[in-house]
Amino acid sequence: MESPRTVPGAQAVARAAGLLRLVTAAGVDGAALHELARDAGLSRSTAHRLLTALRAEGLVDRDDESSRWMPGPELFLMGSVAAARYDVTALARDIVRSLAVKTEESVFFSVRRADETVCLLREEGAFPIRSFVLSEGVRFPLGVASAGLAILSFLPDHDVDAYLARHPELEGSWGRAHGASALRTRLAETKERGYAVNPGLIVEGSWGIGAAVFDRAGRPEWALSLTGVEFRFGPDRLADLGRTLLAHAHQLSARIASARR
Repeated sequence: MESPRTVPGAQAVARAAGLLRLVTAAGVDGAALHELARDAGLSRSTAHRLLTALRAEGLVDRDDESSRWMPGPELFLMGSVAAARYDVTALARDIVRSLAVKTEESVFFSVRRADETVCLLREEGAFPIRSFVLSEGVRFPLGVASAGLAILSFLPDHDVDAYLARHPELEGSWGRAHGASALRTRLAETKERGYAVNPGLIVEGSWGIGAAVFDRAGRPEWALSLTGVEFRFGPDRLADLGRTLLAHAHQLSARIASARR
């Protein structure tokens, strides 16, 4: 196969795809042109030209009053078709809800998408103090949030090595705990423990734990995670939460494998 860098038009496609992801992540409220250009690393004129082309195809839309860009109707139609193959949220929904009831924390179901995780489902627990680090559509690099840390921990060693080589920027973007050496230590701890722990590394005081969910071939393609305030994650309760999380993750892995036979 040709390298993406040698395929004619690949750069324009990559830039347009990046803008689509940013618009989708912004949700129903949309995003301003300058925000999209900044986050995509593009000039405003380039971002506007690409967004205008995407709008002509119905992939994005622009609110006439606010001038904010938001997902277009063609994305809904494409997503509906793709869901038949990729969407497992229907299988996960009651398990996510059960985990939220039992732990009283906010619970999430995320999918691996290349070098990121994308949150697909969020269910609130009964505890009134909540963390809003994660919600549907939010993306994090693998190894950053607890879901991505859990998934990365159970990838083959050569995949982990390749991922860290591709992303030397993690430490600069997310802090020293995400440098290669520190991250490898946390990956080893996660694999030994069975679930990942994020001790407030994204937002101070907001803790999370995550467990990988596997496909039939044993690949970690999804994750269940839960977040809450730090005092809810003391050593004794953390162990109980971990056991409960792992039980639900094992249940979902078995369900996905059975459904896709």
